[in-house]
Amino acid sequence: MIGMGTWNVMGRYLGNLVGQNLSSNALIETQWYLFDIVFLLGAAYTLQKGGHVRVDVFYDRWSRRQKALADFIGTILFLIPFSALVIYFSWGTVVRSWVVWETSPDPGGLLRFPIKTMILVSFGLLILQGISEAIKNWAIFSGNLPADETRDDLNREAGDAN
Repeated sequence: MIGMGTWNVMGRYLGNLVGQNLSSNALIETQWYLFDIVFLLGAAYTLQKGGHVRVDVFYDRWSRRQKALADFIGTILFLIPFSALVIYFSWGTVVRSWVVWETSPDPGGLLRFPIKTMILVSFGLLILQGISEAIKNWAIFSGNLPADETRDDLNREAGDAN
């Protein structure tokens, strides 16, 4: 993505110097699509690694069980319903895009239906990861998973099993 962005900028300026277009709409859109994919697919991964932003005013002072309960409630009441709503309201747009094999309106642009499909894929993955997090947080809150175990400990154990 960075390389594509660098080429798009350099190609524009070098192209002006030599009088030749060294970039294209397809290359610019490729850069956008790569950013979209990183952002969309990174959401579930970031949730799994505990990297999403939290308001730590209270959260830092809470015990692991209290944090697990807050995370469980947030996942059940906000994350999963929001992700389901995004899928629900995006579904028709994605299907229409596939039906007409939607392409960019810009000359030489890319197909639009594959990147629109990534909305459904990414929020589906986010729901699955949310379910995983909810199960884990409920296990911590209910005492079935020791509260002193951290996310890093669980990830390390999972890595050792592989």
